[in-house]
Amino acid sequence: MARQIRKKSGTGIYHVMLRGINRQDIFEDERDYQQMVSILRGLIDRCDEHKVQLPSLCTFYAYCLMSNHVHLLIQEREENISDVVKIIGVTYAHYFNKKYERNGHLFQDRFRSEPVNTIEYFVTLLRYIHQNPLKAGMVEKIEDYPWSSWREYITESSTDTFCSTKAVFSRIPREDLKELVCMPLEECDQILDIDADDCKSVSDSDADHGVGSIDHTMIYLLLMKEELTRILSLPMGI
Repeated sequence: MARQIRKKSGTGIYHVMLRGINRQDIFEDERDYQQMVSILRGLIDRCDEHKVQLPSLCTFYAYCLMSNHVHLLIQEREENISDVVKIIGVTYAHYFNKKYERNGHLFQDRFRSEPVNTIEYFVTLLRYIHQNPLKAGMVEKIEDYPWSSWREYITESSTDTFCSTKAVFSRIPREDLKELVCMPLEECDQILDIDADDCKSVSDSDADHGVGSIDHTMIYLLLMKEELTRILSLPMGI
């Protein structure tokens, strides 16, 4: 069967998921999680051999590292999405295989992705990704999970960040964002998910016409649409 053509994002932003082969765990201990975070950071904070700053290969808006899969909300920059994810997968697999004296593939098939072409869906994914550990019953509060980007959003004085949180905070106050992200998503929201083999996302036309599950937080998002579009550098046609 021919591979399905990957859908291109008009904004350069994608929701990406990497899953362990046969759904096996890809993180065995705390050091493994730290290694993946280091790899992601390395795509943003880059220097040449003379310590001269280099352009970031991409922009991260959110991430969540679960035991057997990874969620990323990522925007293309210097490299296309496939090349960026390949760097992440190959670099981590090399580390993991060497540490645990194993051979072969670590991640299942090609990575899975969906384009993010609306501001509304961008914020829905920001909520969904950070709610993953809560949904899985791993924590009682979103902020209790140490291996997601949510702490970058809620820690005001933190300088140890690499996600582009300022782009969101410039137009959505911190407390408003906390309320949005901590508000549970409706079960019928269709988002790229580890438990579904044939996942579908809310289409552009669905989002534009209000088809599917649009909760009352969308009213707020629609009011903020013009401001968010400007700060996130997304085309005004969205």
